Amino acid sequence: MELLSARLTVAYPNKAPILHDLELNVATGEVLGLVGHSGCGKSSLALAILGLLKLKGGTASGSILWKGSELLALNEKEWRKLRGREIAYVPQSPMSSLNPALRIRTQLAEAWKLHGRGTRDECRDNILRALSDVSLPASEDFLRRLPSEISVGQAQRVLIAMSILHRPSLLIADEPTSALDAVTQSEILSLFVELNRKLGMSILFISHDLASVYTLCHRIALLDGGEIVECNTPQAIFFSPKHPFTKRLIAALPSIPKTTTDAQRATALAGSRTAN
Repeated sequence: MELLSARLTVAYPNKAPILHDLELNVATGEVLGLVGHSGCGKSSLALAILGLLKLKGGTASGSILWKGSELLALNEKEWRKLRGREIAYVPQSPMSSLNPALRIRTQLAEAWKLHGRGTRDECRDNILRALSDVSLPASEDFLRRLPSEISVGQAQRVLIAMSILHRPSLLIADEPTSALDAVTQSEILSLFVELNRKLGMSILFISHDLASVYTLCHRIALLDGGEIVECNTPQAIFFSPKHPFTKRLIAALPSIPKTTTDAQRATALAGSRTAN
């Protein structure tokens, strides 16, 4: 089933549109990779889907259908009910995204209270469940820590835990591994595979790294010149690219991944996963 269907034009004041009648669809339970060079509009697309484009001075026109309903018609009050609960977001820089003055418990509790209702114990239980889901210590000692007292990889897991507190249908991950070392990148990619399988959560994984999206995604969409120029399975993108832009990206890779099936890619990730 189609979860999200977008046909968008995005523009900023006194500039030509950065996205031109772009078409993108995400199915229920799908992991879709969005790949493009820096400045091509990947993050602008994410902000448009989240109803946050205006914060950057941008405007979106066209249509974003969410479970059949038009998102661009929502007012801010309606957006707030949806954002974080139905559509969640994982940002690029974990340390700059967490409040350095607040303990991990406080930041997770504030995220819960935006949409959750119930007792203090219910809040705590959901926080501990989210920590367990991302392989972080579900303990009072960890919850008492400040962001400066955890690693960058753990900080990224905290942000992912925060984003899945309310079990959203769609998680938008915007370059979530770009600030991490190679080992931690592999662990975070494996975590996304596990969340997709365990929770049935759709993921829009935004990256400039084709090798990463190959290991994670069911389909890969290539963004160039303000539009999606090619969208297909990882196998088709890597071994039978059609568009010149895709061919240039593949040719620039130092090596082509050897795994060619979803099962092989998932097995490779599962085997490499360790808690950070």
